Amino acid sequence: MAYEYEINELAKQDSWRMFRIIGEFVEGFDKLTGVEPAVSIYGSARITADDEIYRQTVEIARRLGDLGFTIITGGGPGVMEAANRGALEAKATSIGLNIDLPEAQVCNPYATRSMTFRHFFVRKVMLVKYAIAFIIIPGGLGTLDELTEILTLIQTHKIRPFPVILFNSGYWQGFLDWLRGTVLAKGLVSEEDFNLLRVCDSPESVAEIVQRWYIKQEIIGRKAVVK
Repeated sequence: MAYEYEINELAKQDSWRMFRIIGEFVEGFDKLTGVEPAVSIYGSARITADDEIYRQTVEIARRLGDLGFTIITGGGPGVMEAANRGALEAKATSIGLNIDLPEAQVCNPYATRSMTFRHFFVRKVMLVKYAIAFIIIPGGLGTLDELTEILTLIQTHKIRPFPVILFNSGYWQGFLDWLRGTVLAKGLVSEEDFNLLRVCDSPESVAEIVQRWYIKQEIIGRKAVVK
């Protein structure tokens, strides 16, 4: 009887957890609908304001903001703070999607619109759903997780083949060498998969790639409407 009671209690907890998850999705959809065109910027929370990567991230976001793009980040410090800061300086919509962690992560002060999620997977959906490009700044395990998930979604045709830009070639070269020398050599990825990635070293080139791709898609869309 005690065992059956515990099972029933666990089932009730799972049911309520499902409602909380649905609630997070609904809130996210309600708050973010209409923010397009948006660009999601990923990177380490450990980058400090005196780091060159921080300064470059501010410039990337500012340039994209000047072009009319909304900037979406994970809402925390480091690269996320820099990206929201650049968006704010450009007077663009600056969105921070924070996550509830055991060690509290306070949303950075440069996000003009923010949310805090309990579940990583809901937050990931929101970071991907409204973006037309993804910029991957140097980061650690979380950044690698987000990068590979985006590539998998594109590879499996779950989302359109939006630009995925690796910023700072020196940082990412070892990762790319491993993909080619080990993973591709074993046939675990295809040569075509590398076409999903673009590598940039200047904020100007990042903004140019995103803008050029977006304009091209707008032209394609208008031609489709005319037909």
